[in-house]
Amino acid sequence: MTTPGLSAQPAAEERLLRERLQRAGYLADADLATTVWLASVLQRPLLLEGDAGVGKTALATALAQSQNAVLVRLQCFEGLDLAQAAYEWNYGRQLMAIRMGESDKDAAGRVRESDVFSREYLLERPLLRAISQPSPCVLLIDEIDRADEAFEAFLLEVLADYQITVPEIGTIRATHIPQVILTSNGTRELSDALRRRCLYHYLDYPTLAREIAIVKAALPEADTRLVEDAVQFVQRLRREDLAKIPGIAETLDWVKALFQMRHTHLPEDMSAVLGTLGCLLKTREDRFVMGTDRLRQLVEGRRTVGVAENNTEQAKAAA
Repeated sequence: MTTPGLSAQPAAEERLLRERLQRAGYLADADLATTVWLASVLQRPLLLEGDAGVGKTALATALAQSQNAVLVRLQCFEGLDLAQAAYEWNYGRQLMAIRMGESDKDAAGRVRESDVFSREYLLERPLLRAISQPSPCVLLIDEIDRADEAFEAFLLEVLADYQITVPEIGTIRATHIPQVILTSNGTRELSDALRRRCLYHYLDYPTLAREIAIVKAALPEADTRLVEDAVQFVQRLRREDLAKIPGIAETLDWVKALFQMRHTHLPEDMSAVLGTLGCLLKTREDRFVMGTDRLRQLVEGRRTVGVAENNTEQAKAAA
C-alpha cells in the first residue's frame, strides 16, 4: 500500500531510503523518510526542529553514511560570523605572495590586487567547503537557533541558490548541490525568510515500540527484557517535571551501562538503579528530586503488559 499522492516509483525510492538509513543505524518513521526524500528530490534544505536528544544530528550523519556522501558540519553558536562559517582570506599567504612578487609590478608600481585576491588564497570554512564538493555532500547546519539573526540573513543566499558571493572575486556556485539539514532546539524563534526556504519536520521523542527497536538495533546483545524495562522507565521519566529531559542518546547510554553491569532486567534494588542515573539525569535539580521512593514508583508495574502483548491489544482495538 503506497502513501496517497505518491506513485509506485517514489514510494519505492522512499522505502529504499528508509532501508539505507536503517542499515546506517537510524530508524526513521514513514513521515520523516518522506520529508527527507522530498528534500532530496526538490533540492531544498530540511529544517528539523525538536528537543535536544531526539536524533536530529544523528539523521544527518546516517544520511551521509547511507549515501557514501561527505558530511560537512557547521556547529552554530552565538557570535558566529562569515569568516568562521563560510570563508576567510589567508592573510599570511597573501603577505608572503606580495613580498615574493614585488618584482612583478604594474605601471603604478604596486603588486596587482588580483594576484592575491583569487580563489587559491581563500580558506574554506564549512559552507564554502560544502558547495565546493565535486561529489555528493550532506551539509549539517547544527543548532541554527544558537546563531544570531544577522547570520541567518547571510545564510539565505546559500539556502536559496547554493552559492556564496565573495566581493573580491564574485559568486561561487555549487558544483554539486549538497543536501542541507538544519537543526533547531527551539531556543529562539527563527525568521520567516529562513523557514520559507526549507522543508520542515518536527522530530518528537520516539514511541515506546520505536525506541525499543532503536535500542535493540544499537545493542543487539542486550537482553530483550532489560531493553523493554529500561525504555518503559525512560518513557515514564520523560513525563516528569525535569529540567533536562533524557533523549535517545541517554537511553542508549543507560542501557549500555546496565548491560555492562551484567543486568538482564532492571534490578529490584533501587540503590543499584540510582547509581546509574547519571546516564539519564544531567542536572543537579533533576538528580536531587529522583530519590529511592520516586524511583520505585516509576519502576513499579513495568512488566504488567509486555510490549508484544501491548501491540496485540492495540491491533485488536484498532480492528
